[in-house]
Amino acid sequence: MSPAVKMAFIALVPDADPEKHRCTLETGLVEMIVQIVPNMDKAIEMAKQLADQGCSVIELCGGFGHSMTGKIADAVRGKAAVGSVRFDLHAAFGKSSDEIFAG
Repeated sequence: MSPAVKMAFIALVPDADPEKHRCTLETGLVEMIVQIVPNMDKAIEMAKQLADQGCSVIELCGGFGHSMTGKIADAVRGKAAVGSVRFDLHAAFGKSSDEIFAG
């Protein structure tokens, strides 16, 4: 039986290698892809790929700032719903990822 929902979680880590830092977890109901990316350009690229691969839900880590979350939502609009864990600061860096990664 195929999982009812295919979803993804994307996190930002500057030294990530998207090809290496990816895993898939499955239950009977959900297939969850965890994808780590190094920057905003790669986050948008991977979100588009994940949506094209059938992920109907994409959750973003708290490291994504408001503007970055909006850019990803725009990139996959009509293909996937985008949600985000909300923190004003990236837990590892102590400031908003809008300041660190947006460019």
